[in-house]
Amino acid sequence: MNTGLKITAFAAAVAATFGTAYGVGTGIDPVTDRDKTPTARHGEHESEQPEGEGGKAGHTPGGLQISDRGYTLELAETRLTADKKQPLRFTVVEDATGRNVTAYAKEHDKELHLIVASRDLTTYRHLHPTRAADGTWSTDVRLPEAGGYRVFADFRPKGAKEGLTLGADLGVAGAYEPRELPAHSTTTKVDGYDVTLKGELKTGAGGDLTLSVAKNGRPVTDLQPYLGAYGHLVALRSGDLAHLHVHPNGTPGDGKTEPGPGISFGTAAPSKGAYRLFLDFKHGGKVRTAAFTVYAGGAAEKGDGAAEEGGGHEH
Repeated sequence: MNTGLKITAFAAAVAATFGTAYGVGTGIDPVTDRDKTPTARHGEHESEQPEGEGGKAGHTPGGLQISDRGYTLELAETRLTADKKQPLRFTVVEDATGRNVTAYAKEHDKELHLIVASRDLTTYRHLHPTRAADGTWSTDVRLPEAGGYRVFADFRPKGAKEGLTLGADLGVAGAYEPRELPAHSTTTKVDGYDVTLKGELKTGAGGDLTLSVAKNGRPVTDLQPYLGAYGHLVALRSGDLAHLHVHPNGTPGDGKTEPGPGISFGTAAPSKGAYRLFLDFKHGGKVRTAAFTVYAGGAAEKGDGAAEEGGGHEH
């Protein structure tokens, strides 16, 4: 049983002891930049390669810290209700001044990218909230299951040379039933599309992953640009939900990148273990999310199979 499943099983035992409802409490103390070394910088996900299994010395994967390099992610809501559409509001605070950040640089057509994922990695949402003049971000979200979630904000303050990814815990109250990490598979189905994964997620020097999209048995060769690319890939490590936001090799209109069926990504895992990959792609005017479970460094036995996956895009 991997670390993520041990945590899930423990939470289930607690729920069984105190009732079937998932109660949202104070949770684990947040990790700050005083507790950990700096996170991997946004924009370096493609090029910065970990050394060995632990990554470069002095670097922690993104999303593990609520505060880093002078900025802190503050959620206005830390408790939501399962299967109910409700607002999620937050700010990014500049630690030196105590003020909300109100100016951001656009990256991939957006000032900020927001990811919400359940601790068991069975629920995933890629959101693009709106920002008020006072720096408060907001978006509506519906999370189907009770349990623990992690919120990731990926952004770059205006004038900053590098971006960062901050993470904070979110609890969802309601009837709780833990789920195991979906089995490893190199193929998945989403909304009538078949997506195939080729390549391996590697530690150390890393390597390429190619995800190919087909529909009705035919390769899709007219993928549409979405956020400046033909696809976006987010990888989350099972257990602590270390965040890797990688971008594809090539861009639409560069004269060499084809609009499908394959989307290639260069990436490296910071350690051995189980990871959940979430691919966002756009076709027919709609964004869809395909999900895979993979293992880096031969961490677990891999059994192939195809599964229907639920994705998550809300705006």
